[in-house]
Amino acid sequence: MKTPTTFAAIALGTVTSFAAGAALAQTSAFDNRDAAEDRLEDLQEDITEDYERDVDAFGNTGRKLGFDGSVALRSTAQSGNTDSFDLGVGANLGWYDGTNGIQFNVVYDYGETEDVKDTESLLYGLEYTRDFGQRWYAYGQLQGSQDDFASFKRDTFAGVGVGYKVVENANTAWYVSAGPGYRWAELADGTEFEETAASIGSNFQTRITETVFLTNDTDFIFSESDNVIYNDLGVNVAMSDALALRTSIATEYHTDPLPGDKSTDNTFGVSLVYSFN
Repeated sequence: MKTPTTFAAIALGTVTSFAAGAALAQTSAFDNRDAAEDRLEDLQEDITEDYERDVDAFGNTGRKLGFDGSVALRSTAQSGNTDSFDLGVGANLGWYDGTNGIQFNVVYDYGETEDVKDTESLLYGLEYTRDFGQRWYAYGQLQGSQDDFASFKRDTFAGVGVGYKVVENANTAWYVSAGPGYRWAELADGTEFEETAASIGSNFQTRITETVFLTNDTDFIFSESDNVIYNDLGVNVAMSDALALRTSIATEYHTDPLPGDKSTDNTFGVSLVYSFN
């Protein structure tokens, strides 16, 4: 589960990635190429999911009623010895009435080199939550990815479950959640599978100082064909009322990638976030 966002922002980010593997369904670097080529492509990487972070609110604590959202956009072009073009766009839209919450996230990445497409991925997530008392809540979620350059070309998970707010105050929030679901996927070699699955999630955020915030989100998805771990660790530094700098490392691990693909991928990101809410 993702923690709800409470502001609207435009984030312009510079992203560098270290490709420890190419087997993952929800990252934007999937090619298992040599280190020099990976480095060049990673320097051209599109935006990451940094737009999903707030720097001054946690969970539903202090969350405003009604609609909120954020948008991220980044584009780069290179000409000369190598001609390339990269575009990334993301959006995070939410609604909350004090008890019920809806959140939708989407990220689209596109890139080409020498007029040949080498990156195109779509990540999305839709979640509904309902609070029951001060600590417990229920949720339903749909999350997935599509990438023609990944071991998992399409990977979708739908599930329901319950969550518990271990800590929730003005400085720190820690939520845990778990529930059953269903997973269907298509691999790059044409293999398809559909099967029952289960998910466990942990979302932690804390204020270190008045201007520094730490976040760590972890999701486990278990199924017969493959188990997946997603972890996103980030630090936000507020530079003014409107500007914040976020650095992050996102890690994805698959237990059963295709032969020849590695199981782990790390993405490092740096973003400048402007809040106009």
